Amino acid sequence: MPTVLITGGTGLIGKNLTSHLINRRYNVVILTRKPVTNKTKEGITYATWDIEKPQIDNDAIAKADYIIHLAGAGVMDKRWTADYKKEIAESRTKSGHLIVNALQQTNNKVKAIIAVSAIGWYGENPKQHLPAWDGFKESDWPDMGFLGTTCKLWEESIEPATTLGKRLVKLRLGIVLSNDGGAFVEFKKPIRFGIAAVLGNGEQVISWIHIDDVCRMFIYAIENENLSGSYNAVSPEPVSNKKLIIKTADLMRKSFYIPVHVPNLFLKLFLGERSTEILKSATVSCDKIKRTGFTFLYPTLDAALGELINK
Repeated sequence: MPTVLITGGTGLIGKNLTSHLINRRYNVVILTRKPVTNKTKEGITYATWDIEKPQIDNDAIAKADYIIHLAGAGVMDKRWTADYKKEIAESRTKSGHLIVNALQQTNNKVKAIIAVSAIGWYGENPKQHLPAWDGFKESDWPDMGFLGTTCKLWEESIEPATTLGKRLVKLRLGIVLSNDGGAFVEFKKPIRFGIAAVLGNGEQVISWIHIDDVCRMFIYAIENENLSGSYNAVSPEPVSNKKLIIKTADLMRKSFYIPVHVPNLFLKLFLGERSTEILKSATVSCDKIKRTGFTFLYPTLDAALGELINK
């Protein structure tokens, strides 16, 4: 079976995606900054890279039939100081440049690169829009704020791979719902104690996707040679923060919880500039990927939460 080289393979998506790939009998090579010992499992091997030096295991590049590029510092992991903003951006752009350079310098058989991006590309919903507007599309210009600019540079860093004859697919991820980490785990924490913490007024729109559909979309992009360019990796049903929190609380606690609105001021004090991402509405369309034939296992919030909470 083909070999898939994954950057960022030890993160939330990388771990889940590796399991999906192994189940489909792909061989997986995970690039990591530190040598891994005694962790090799059937179908999984590890190779080293370092974007700062910069260096990468050329043998891993030579073995790969496909590259899945997930690497990047967590956007919400730390307060957005000037230094951390630089780390967020450079962890994405330097890794992209390193992959392109390695492909230029190493004999390889890589057929396609599937690179992650984010719906931070789009910024916030327009305050006024036509009735026919149903969300941001892949053809929309990037937002001029920090995340929009970062996403633009992120995608541009891997784009030169197309000049080497590599098919490139860029998946712009929404909020990933998973029990293994990320925003959904944070949403559930206060609910366990009977508090449904609605952020701000709760009306902000969240474009989300179930972790299994994320992994399936990456594999779909590998296996469908007609795919190239950017695709929004979001479900067909964007929902408000309030709806997401209350439905989660209903499933976890039945009626034994108290809805509490967390004030904007508190979020701004606690999260700093990151609060703008928590409080903004981003309605993003998945029509483009659906038109290619991709189907969602969890197209609705009810389906996604039912699977995650009853797991």
